[in-house]
Amino acid sequence: MISKLKLVQLSVFAIFIVSLIAGCSAPPTRGTAYRSSGAGASPSSYRSSIASFSAVSWQALPGWQEDDLTQAWPAWLKSCDGLRKKGGDVNWRQVCAQASNVSSLNAQSIRQYFENNFQAYEIRNSSGSDTGLITGYYEPVMNGSQTRTNTYKVPLYGYPNAWRKSKPNPGPSRAELMSSGVLQGSEIAWVQDPVAAAFMQIQGSGKIRLEDGRILRLGYAGTNEQPFKSFAQWLLDRKEITRSEATMQGISQWAKRNPSQVNEMLNANPRFVFFKELPGNVAADLGPIGALGVPLTGERSIAVDLQALPLGAPVFLSTTKPLGSQPLQKLVMAQDTGKAIVGGVRADFYWGSGDSAGELAGRTKQNGKMWLLLPR
Repeated sequence: MISKLKLVQLSVFAIFIVSLIAGCSAPPTRGTAYRSSGAGASPSSYRSSIASFSAVSWQALPGWQEDDLTQAWPAWLKSCDGLRKKGGDVNWRQVCAQASNVSSLNAQSIRQYFENNFQAYEIRNSSGSDTGLITGYYEPVMNGSQTRTNTYKVPLYGYPNAWRKSKPNPGPSRAELMSSGVLQGSEIAWVQDPVAAAFMQIQGSGKIRLEDGRILRLGYAGTNEQPFKSFAQWLLDRKEITRSEATMQGISQWAKRNPSQVNEMLNANPRFVFFKELPGNVAADLGPIGALGVPLTGERSIAVDLQALPLGAPVFLSTTKPLGSQPLQKLVMAQDTGKAIVGGVRADFYWGSGDSAGELAGRTKQNGKMWLLLPR
């Protein structure tokens, strides 16, 4: 997934758009930040070139006692499923084995499990700051068809057959691809809205609700290796929208008012993402597959920089909900990564599936703090 692809000074929506790629449209890259000297290791035993770590008490985690850990527990069990299949610098075997003895319905038992078996470490950036950027991403869901119809005319493409043996690098831009004919025969689904299809490309995965009620789940299959450019910024530069309108909803409304300019807007981003149909054994009600190889859990999974944090690790996050100051303080799992997720205190928060999650994801650009939980 996306695997999904921001710390530079961009416009609000430009940051939003890039953050959406973080989860699913960037292939995972494995970090090598951690070295453990065993149980009871001091903070100096954990190294990263872009982050530092200081052991703290559980009382130092704001909201730790209030978090409903029964909601986080299924996500941690998924992390254990993925961690059992992977090697790494952190030994997760014992803590994952002990998880089988914990009641999934008892929040206090779950809290005791983490407090007894893990050490919390405050994360700081290489600059020494303990605060960083928290953005959001989500999984789009839209109606569609596996055949072209009068309603569903916008294709979503699989990886071109012509590129399987010899792929140009970089490949043609979006505009060149759409006019070249190389994509013909690679269609795997059709949807109604070209802007919604573009957002699914940015995200790198999504669900198509077919007319017979079935759910077609699409995952990331590759790109044309062109750089990403924000079509929201393209609209802002031309004063077609205001910054307050630089949201998915605002761009969709602009597109409905200006249908003749939609293709030009979409071509402003030369990057093109291809999809693949995920197998039927991937349940439609589960989240997209993250870099760890397990389904993401809405509001309990994050994407992180693997040069700073180990994939699959529990992380306690303290930030605020978008467009306000209401605290968002939760135990989450580092189950995904992305090219634009750079830094120690840096996370892309997975909000879940559908339009409501997309609205929250698009508006998430908060300051936050993070604590890494590692086995004792």
